[in-house]
Amino acid sequence: MEIKLVRISMPKDSNVILGAAHFIKTVEDVFEAMVNSVPGIKFGLAFCESSGECLVRLEGTDDELKSAAAENMLKLGCGHSFIVFLRSAYPINVLNALKNVPEVCTIYAATANPLEVVIAETEQGSGILGVIDGLKPKGIEDEKGVEWRKDMLRKLGYKR
Repeated sequence: MEIKLVRISMPKDSNVILGAAHFIKTVEDVFEAMVNSVPGIKFGLAFCESSGECLVRLEGTDDELKSAAAENMLKLGCGHSFIVFLRSAYPINVLNALKNVPEVCTIYAATANPLEVVIAETEQGSGILGVIDGLKPKGIEDEKGVEWRKDMLRKLGYKR
């Protein structure tokens, strides 16, 4: 077995969701979950099929994000995994809908941060062992940090 690290190439001003699912129907059901969660959402979805033709299956509403999803999923090459790049929404707007898609097994990451994926590769194929989401902590939040966090959430409309 070989352990690899794959850096996700993020399109500018996008967020990414990385997960595992179990059936080719994932592509259509994740598409429906996304468009039903946020009207006008811009996203690209790629699903790595792990049987039959073993193709990267694509859907989405934005060609640039679909292309980025396809390229990253081909680079990852892990069966039954999926990646979604999105704009005009945040992961928080779609995560509950995605978790309720019957084929979705796991969400590994939902972030706008730099993302690395730890992969195990065998003769049979590859699988996701885990993710590295963002950077190391630089310290502990103080009162000024608490104030900044609360102000930011209110500016984004998530708190009153």
